[in-house]
Parts: sequence; structure tokens; C-alpha cells
Amino acid sequence: MKTVITYGTFDLLHYGHVRLLERAKALGDRLIVGVTSEDFDKQRGKINVQQSLAERIRAVEELGLADEIIVEEYEGQKIDDIRRYHADIFAIGSDWKGKFDYLKEYCEVVYLDRTEGVSSTGIRSEKTVRLGLVGASNNVEKVKREAAFVNGLLVAETWDEKEPLQAFLSRVDAVYVYSHPKRHEAEIRTALTEKKHVLVETPVTLSEETTEELFALAEKEGVVLMEALKTAFSTAYRRLILLLKGGKIGEIVSVDAVATSTEDYSKESKETLSEKWGSFEDWGPTGLLPVFDLLGTHPDSVRLFSKMHPAGERFDLFTKAEFSYPNAVASVKVGKGVKSEGELIVSGTKGYAFVPAPWWKTEFFEIRYEDQNRNERFFYRMDGEGIRYELVEFLKAVTKAGVHLEIDREVTGAISGMMEAFTNGEGLTVI
Repeated sequence: MKTVITYGTFDLLHYGHVRLLERAKALGDRLIVGVTSEDFDKQRGKINVQQSLAERIRAVEELGLADEIIVEEYEGQKIDDIRRYHADIFAIGSDWKGKFDYLKEYCEVVYLDRTEGVSSTGIRSEKTVRLGLVGASNNVEKVKREAAFVNGLLVAETWDEKEPLQAFLSRVDAVYVYSHPKRHEAEIRTALTEKKHVLVETPVTLSEETTEELFALAEKEGVVLMEALKTAFSTAYRRLILLLKGGKIGEIVSVDAVATSTEDYSKESKETLSEKWGSFEDWGPTGLLPVFDLLGTHPDSVRLFSKMHPAGERFDLFTKAEFSYPNAVASVKVGKGVKSEGELIVSGTKGYAFVPAPWWKTEFFEIRYEDQNRNERFFYRMDGEGIRYELVEFLKAVTKAGVHLEIDREVTGAISGMMEAFTNGEGLTVI
């Protein structure tokens, strides 16, 4: 019996996939199909996969061509699989010609002609979402660069505030809002009323009630409102949270997150500071994310300590937030005028998780125990700064292309609630 093995992502399964699998099947008596996992695709720089692994496996299974379906999860697995399944032929599309010649040492390698004019990339690009940018900052420029990696998403233009926002919205399908948080409510409300999808830089607004109201409005208008907090969409962070919630370090007792940078605000006036993001507005949502994800959004008590700029009533150069829960505590330190080691440490009854600086865009974390021989290291690739991942999930939500990830609505609301408490000076001590 001759065994053939092939691999692919098989996103948005189309006629080209079917023809390739039919040709592979005809080469032997038994066909094994490897479907690439999301994590391995991301490691290879393929981030715009619109269907989940389960959906893609099901689509291949329903064709009835594969005798066995396996999941490809790591570099070098092809050699392991060829040996494990005693494959006689490795088959792959001709667009990979020469790439897998190294496998000839283990089996015959056959490059199959692709079906012209058909590809998942092309299908994903057929319905292009025109994205408008609202705001002016270096981060908006980063969004422009990162959007180039997302098939089906086109950054159309940036809003010129001399033009009415409604006129600008008429030329786009969706907007990415990165203006000052105090302007978010009005801009989001206008966009949603015009039935435009909105991706808004965290915090959504400076009020929990207002944030909830805007989400309700989005549902009423049948459009997407999503919070842009890039850390929440990174593979490493998601895996960390799942491991810790699963009891990897026992009961969680403490969460300590630090996110700081140093910038020179010595020459700023009260007027210029009013248009800039303070430390808690800028870094606070990032630091609050693991606290609320792991310990919940309803702490028993919250205390805030801030060092304010001499010229700004509520422009903080540094803020520390302390939380108490029934069985745990947490702290978040953020600063734009104070520097500290930007690490995340989660302490538990059996061990602790250590995420080195800058933890908010990490590709690595470690689970540590009393017995150092049990320590485990986890590595996950992140391209760019993670912005493209949140853009991919936003596009999935807008186009209804399979399951998409988003930040828990309660977490989003709690972040806005903390911004509100800070703005109103609730539990705040100025140092």
C-alpha cells in the first residue's frame, strides 16, 4: 500500500484545494492530510486565517478524500510524520517547488500544479473593507503599516478634522479611532449612527455606563464595536491566561503588572497637556487587562496613587493602582515620566508565571516552581507589535468570517470604569 502525505492551511476551502487533494489521492492508496494549526501559521507569518482549526478540519473531512487528518503544529514535523506514518510520497502545490526538496531523503517529493486563478488569499481579498483612521499619532502610522499585512483590509484615508466627520464616514466601511479618550464617545456614537464598524483604541470611553451604552447602540445598528488592546490578541498572552486559569500555578494569589516609559513633559503647558494621554489613560488598560482577566472585574477595594505633572490637573506622570479581592491582591504600575522594569508576575500556591519586559508584547514567558527542574518555557512568535492581530480579528468580526476573538465585555467595561474613577479622583491619593 502506497501512502501519500500533504499539508495545508485549507482556509476557506475552495476548488483549488479540492483539485490538489484529488491529485494527491491519485498518487497512492492512502492519503494523510496535515492541517496547519493557527499557532504554527502565525509562526510562519500567516496571520489572516479566517476560519478556526476545527472549521478547517471539518471542511477537509467532509470532502471524503482524506483517509486520516492530522494537525501540523511545529517546525520539522513533516519529517517526523513521514517516518511515523511510513509515507512513500510527500505531495504539495507547485508554488512551493524546491522548498521541500530536503524531504527527498525520506520519501518521494511531488509538486502538484495549482489551479490557476483560485486562492484563499484571493477569496479573502474579494470583499475589501475600507478602513478610515480617526486621530493623529505615531500609532495611527503603525496601523497603516500593519494593515498592509491583512488581506481584505484597505486603509482608505485619515480624517481631516476640517471636514465634517459624517462626510468622511460616507467614504469608508469602518473606522479605527485613536483620538484622545475624551473624544471617543462623540466620534464612536457618530460612526455607529452612520452604521460604520468601529475599532477603538483602549479605553473605549472614560465611563463604564457610556461604554455599555455604545455597545448597545452597535448591536442596535447591526455593526461591530471592538476595543483595540493589542496585548489581548497576542498568542503568548492568550496561552498564558488559559494556562493560569487552568491551575498551572495553583490558586492565583497575586498579579503584578508594570508598564512604563519615559518622556519629557517638562516644557508642556496645561493647554498642551489636555490633548495628550496621561499615564493611566495610555498604559492603564494594558496593566489592568491581566488583573481583570485572572481575578475578575469586581475587586473589594481599589486605591490609586499618582504623581501629577505640575501643569496638569489630571495628567499623571505615574500611577499605581492597588486591588484587593477575597483571596488575592493585585497591583498595576504605569508611567510616562517614571521608568521601571516592565514585567508581569503572577504568583500562585504551586508556582509563579514570569513574563519579562516588555510583557505586553512578549513572545516568551516562563512558569517557575520551587523545583527548578520543573520550570517550563513557552515561546510564541509575534510579528510587528501585535497590531495586525487585532486588525485580523476586527476584520473577521466585520465580515462574519468564522469565529473571532474579542476582549470580554465585562473587562472592557471595567477598564472604562477605572478610567472614570481616576478622572473623578475616586480613591486617588496624589503623591
